[in-house]
Amino acid sequence: MRFFICVVLPFEKMSIKVSHISKNYGSQKALQDVTFTLKKGEVVGFLGPNGAGKSTLMKILTTYLNADEGTAHVQGFSISDEPRNVQRSIGYLPEHNPLYLDMYVKEYLLFNANIYGLDQSAVASAIEKTGLQPEAHKKIQQLSKGYRQRVGLANALLHEPEVLILDEPTTGLDPNQLVEIRQLIKTLGKEKTILLSTHILQEVQAICDRVIIIHQGKIVMDETLDALTNSQKQIIEVTFDYRVEEEALRQIKGIIKIDNIEGFTYHLQFGSKDDKRAAVFDFAHDHGLKILELQHKGTSLEAIFTKLTTQK
Repeated sequence: MRFFICVVLPFEKMSIKVSHISKNYGSQKALQDVTFTLKKGEVVGFLGPNGAGKSTLMKILTTYLNADEGTAHVQGFSISDEPRNVQRSIGYLPEHNPLYLDMYVKEYLLFNANIYGLDQSAVASAIEKTGLQPEAHKKIQQLSKGYRQRVGLANALLHEPEVLILDEPTTGLDPNQLVEIRQLIKTLGKEKTILLSTHILQEVQAICDRVIIIHQGKIVMDETLDALTNSQKQIIEVTFDYRVEEEALRQIKGIIKIDNIEGFTYHLQFGSKDDKRAAVFDFAHDHGLKILELQHKGTSLEAIFTKLTTQK
């Protein structure tokens, strides 16, 4: 007699799983076959120019909109079949933070807590997490934009969701408020899965572990920031005093691509993060060339974003 042992291997539960989501507004394709997953504890920047489809996807994930095609799950719950469970799993801060300005901060949070069937302890916890203690007894209309965003975050945290979806959370903040909200989001990211929509590149670099770039409704990049940094190349833009043959430029150690932009100006791409401007200086000296302009371009997130979102 033979015995068979079935071993069930553990698998990593995805906080968000988006599979082939598409959404049209008439003839406009807002989302086209969007697919990605978020693991528990990730802080992911959802990056794209205005009109790229970021807010549409977030509204679908929060069950505010229905997708035309595809499926999505939040904490294992289907957005189409189990919308109530999805809503319980998500804390959502929309782009235009809707607040009752004539209410007091604590009054507003208690009002929303009652809707969830929560007691005052949930309000106290949310106020503490978002640093609202000094402002809790003020009217919302008296608060700065930064503190109003904190109220919106506190409201999103009332029911202790596992997932936070934040749509443009730092729009309109001054530099000091930006730093405060960024730090708050980073702190929340230690215990929550966060999907952060923004078109501000600095936000992603300051807060996120990973970046997803969307353009014209399609995902054009999905990569961790560590991987982007480790694989980062650099571009040196140089203008000589006369034209140089590509064969000669390839003598510069580490060069992997040469583009003659215009006239005597070249983009020299190197497969290294080490600053190669000295090597270009040495090349010019050895060949009797004068350098009229020299600029280190790098391949920053800004350069990657520009390249991916200007393609048709």
